[in-house]
Amino acid sequence: MPEHPPVTDWIHDFDHTDQRWTDNPYPIWDEMRKASPVVHTNRFQGCYLPTTYEAVRQISHDTEHFSSRRVIVRDERPEVVRNAAPPITSDPPEHKPAKQLMLPPFTPDAMKKLEPRVRAICNELIDEFIADGKVDAADRYTKHIPVRTIAHMLGIPESDSDVFIKWIHMILELSIKDESKLMQAVQEMTAYFTGFIEERRRKPTDDLISYLIKAKDKDGQPLDDSQVLGSLRLLLIAGIDTTWSGIGASLWHLAKTPADRDRLIREPELMPTAIEEFLRAYSPVTMAREVMKETVIEGCPVKPNNMVLLSFPAANRDPAMFPDADKVIIDRKENRHAAFGLGIHRCVGSNLARLEMIVAIEEWLKRIPDFRLDPAGRVAWSQGTVRGPRKMPILFGKAK
Repeated sequence: MPEHPPVTDWIHDFDHTDQRWTDNPYPIWDEMRKASPVVHTNRFQGCYLPTTYEAVRQISHDTEHFSSRRVIVRDERPEVVRNAAPPITSDPPEHKPAKQLMLPPFTPDAMKKLEPRVRAICNELIDEFIADGKVDAADRYTKHIPVRTIAHMLGIPESDSDVFIKWIHMILELSIKDESKLMQAVQEMTAYFTGFIEERRRKPTDDLISYLIKAKDKDGQPLDDSQVLGSLRLLLIAGIDTTWSGIGASLWHLAKTPADRDRLIREPELMPTAIEEFLRAYSPVTMAREVMKETVIEGCPVKPNNMVLLSFPAANRDPAMFPDADKVIIDRKENRHAAFGLGIHRCVGSNLARLEMIVAIEEWLKRIPDFRLDPAGRVAWSQGTVRGPRKMPILFGKAK
């Protein structure tokens, strides 16, 4: 497992797994953006990073020069697996039918039906620690909301959530430096879901696994098992870590910004606008692309055999696009953020993520209106593709 030497030059030798980036990437992005709209590193076998909203937008819309077949930047480039996690790993023309297949379970109407269960999950979690006056909110609250929601939608036991969290950690963090962790997680997921797929083929229900089994591809044929498994992998990987991070960053902001917290309690109708601003300011997801053909982005030549770290979070901090980009303004009116991606790969589950974030913060504020970060504890953020608080000790009730 290669050790990464510390970065001494962010503009020519960046590393998104460096501890300083994990702890506080914002000044690093500012430094890069002042230098160039696109920067490059020789690490990860060669990788570009667009630093401006415009550069990120151009790459996101350019499927001719940039492929989605690999969506995580790693030390190694494993063999490309067909149906790895469609539609996120698909390029045109396969992308469109794969995406259309995934849209119906995530419509606003489907989310309305789901909302009572999400509220109940939040309250069940709060019940477990509210008497303690303190909690690691990442470990006991934010982490479990998306895991249990997805399990509920898939019709699999919510009690299996710890094993899903283990797989996600292996795929999104550990596998950047150790490819065997990726293989192990994929094998374990395949073994786990194959049993449920066989069961639903015999006895269909009204959950997401049954929906995928009944679905037809663009030629009117049922999906084969590899497509069903790829879609289930996507739902777990794309639907859990991301939203857990978004809820966690929102709660972290409110724990250290009492004025915003009090305002949301006084003006609950502001919640959806505030959540959009938290999505912009603390966007959890950085995707990747692979350069397939030489091109130029914002005046910068981009060459094949390199990866691209497609940083939606850096785009969302670009002052050319957002006035006061480094300030969190919970009533920001114009907010065309890129937290859910841009172009054809814009997130299928954005309605679900918004629902979970809004409900998680609403239910917390109803029951724990007065809270703060524990000064004796330390907030730890995740490394790599998805950034969010993984340890977040919080005290609540009046300070004694």
